[in-house]
Amino acid sequence: VLLPGLVNSHTHLEFSSLEKPLGEPGMPLADWIREVIAWRTRRSRDPQAAIQQGLCESLACGVTTVGEIATAPAAAYLADRSPRLAMFHEVIGFSRGRIESVAAHLDQRLKAAAPLAAVATGISPHAPYTVHPELLRRLVATAADQRRTVAIHLAESLAELELLAEGAGPLQQLLDERSMWDAEAIPVGSTPADYLNILRQAPRGLVVHGNYLSEPEIALLARQPTMSVVYCPRTHAYFQHRRYPLAEMLAAGVRVVIGTDSRASSPDLSLLTEMQWVAAAFPDVAAENMARMGTVAAAHALDLAGRLATITRGKADDLIG
Repeated sequence: VLLPGLVNSHTHLEFSSLEKPLGEPGMPLADWIREVIAWRTRRSRDPQAAIQQGLCESLACGVTTVGEIATAPAAAYLADRSPRLAMFHEVIGFSRGRIESVAAHLDQRLKAAAPLAAVATGISPHAPYTVHPELLRRLVATAADQRRTVAIHLAESLAELELLAEGAGPLQQLLDERSMWDAEAIPVGSTPADYLNILRQAPRGLVVHGNYLSEPEIALLARQPTMSVVYCPRTHAYFQHRRYPLAEMLAAGVRVVIGTDSRASSPDLSLLTEMQWVAAAFPDVAAENMARMGTVAAAHALDLAGRLATITRGKADDLIG
């Protein structure tokens, strides 16, 4: 079977040297984040080598375009032969007092990445539990000015919903441990919809995970043709979340695409395996939808549909067998 090169809409290549996911299946997200923090402090860690390993693995799996959440310097991504890169520079800043310094640092990173041969450069405010809402608005405004796509982890866990609604729970405790908690950052009674309404001001938005989006939030996304949801199937299974609302999203008209997330929560970077996993878990979803989620729909999500992901005269000649 001949296909266009696959498009992995979401991954974190810095974890590509891991032989198995961090922690244990079904563990709470806050505990897994503690595992990530501990892993990042190891002296033996080599982010550039891990990124190169992840790029090679992706290409070997038929992935010719990668939506990467970039935390390493741009030079770490230089390679003679690798997938195309849509780089989303990760931003973290939960305190109102850090907004100006964080925004200035992002500006420096975007300028440093300019010479890199990436097909797109976007912004990734990490998640509601690591980014102040005012910083998110600032980043979305920057994206609008510079015509960039914004990707945010949202509605990922029940703990996140508890943090938004009540300012409490495991993620609040984690932030408090890290001296990051700001009790005034998130208004009590907040929901993912509040973040979707900010995100929709961006030229293009990616909602990463979306495991616990409500029906009204799915309907909101369906009304926004510039927004997409990135489903990371084996990561969703690793944390043993509730059944993913894939059929509901597709029926509502939401653009759903597929990502591998990272080796910190998934066994490998094979997008084809992710697609096969979805096909087995959702037998009522048409196979054509599976193919689109990893090719043309993903290219639309990354604002690259005019350049790749279909076998069409004038587009990139990425082909896999």
